[in-house]
Amino acid sequence: MTPEEIKQIRLNHPDNLMARHFDERYFDSLSGDLQARLIRIIKTGINNPDSQMGAYAMAPDDYDLFKPYLNLLICDYHGIEGEVQHQSDWSQPQTLDLQDIDPSLKNTSMRVRVGRNLEDFPLPGAMTQADRVSFEDQMVEVFQGLMSKPGYGGSYVSLTPGSAHEISPEKYQELVAEHKMFKDMSVDPYLQTAGISRHWPYGRGMYVSDDEQLIIWVGEEDQLRIMAMKKGSVLNEVFDRLHQCLEVLEAGGIKFAVSPVYGAVTSCPTNLGTGMRASLHLPLPQLTAQGSNVEQLKPMAASLGLSVRGAGGEHTAAGTDGVVDISPKARLQVTEAQICQQLFDGVKALWAKEKASV
Repeated sequence: MTPEEIKQIRLNHPDNLMARHFDERYFDSLSGDLQARLIRIIKTGINNPDSQMGAYAMAPDDYDLFKPYLNLLICDYHGIEGEVQHQSDWSQPQTLDLQDIDPSLKNTSMRVRVGRNLEDFPLPGAMTQADRVSFEDQMVEVFQGLMSKPGYGGSYVSLTPGSAHEISPEKYQELVAEHKMFKDMSVDPYLQTAGISRHWPYGRGMYVSDDEQLIIWVGEEDQLRIMAMKKGSVLNEVFDRLHQCLEVLEAGGIKFAVSPVYGAVTSCPTNLGTGMRASLHLPLPQLTAQGSNVEQLKPMAASLGLSVRGAGGEHTAAGTDGVVDISPKARLQVTEAQICQQLFDGVKALWAKEKASV
C-alpha cells in the first residue's frame, strides 16, 4: 500500500470513506508497528475500492487507538457533528403496541439483533483458527448455562469439523434455507480481504432457544450476533428479551468489548454504538405500487430516519401485499430505547401515509 494508491481510490471512488479521510501526515506520524496495524484495518477498502466504509477493526482498542483517523470515517457515515459520546439506555417508559396504530397489526413479524464481541479476544478479522475454536468452546459453556434457565432451553449446533456439536452439510443448508443460520462467508470478497471469513467453517455455529425466538450466531462478522424475534404487536417484548439475554450471557462469565466513546465495539464502524438493527414487516401495498416498487418508498422512509428493504432482505422485492422490512438507520449516538420509539413512530407515520393513499 502506498498513499498514492489511496489517492487514486479517492479520485475514482469518492464514496469510499477510508480513502476520503486518509491523511498521509497522520499516517507518517505513526510508528512502523502502528502503520502496519492501520493498513490491516483499511485493507478491505484498498482491495475493494467500491467499499463504502472501507475499514474493519481488528482489535477491541482500534477505535480508541486510531481515533484521530477512524473518528472521521465514523462521523461521516453516521452523520454526527461534534464530539461522539455514546450512551446506552434500554429503559422504555411506555408500552409501544402496534395495535394502537391499527388492530390489524396484531400479528406483526418483529426482530431485534445486536452485534457483540468479547474484550479478551481479537476481533474476527485478526482471529487465528485456534482463537475461533477457543472462542466457540467458551461460548458453548455459556450456552449450556443458558439452556438450563427457564425461558431459554434450546440447543447449539456447530460447523467446526470434529466438534461434538457438528452438523452435516445437508443440515447446515437446511438451516440456511430456513433463514436461521448465516450463509458461507468465505465467498464474500470484503470479508475475505478483512480476514473475517478466514478458517471457514471453524469456530462457526448457532444457538437457538426452545421457542426459536432467540438465536445467537457464533463467528460471523462479529463474534456474536444475538437476535430476538416474534410475531405480535408489542415492540417492547422483543427489546426486553434481547436485553435480558445480554445480561444473562454476561452473568455467565463473558465480558463484551465496549469503547468509552463509541459504545459496543463491532468489526465494522457502521454498527458501532448500540450495534443494533431493529426491524419489522409492514404491509404497504399503496406506497410500494402493490409490492412492485420498493424504491419509491425509500425517500419517504429516509425522511423518517428509516431504512426499507424487501421482505426477504437487501436487494429483494416486497412480499405479498406489499410487505416490506423497515428499520431505524441510527446505531450510534442514539439509545436502544430511542431506536424502539423511532421504529414505532415510523410505523405510525408510514401507516398514515398508506391509508391516505387508498
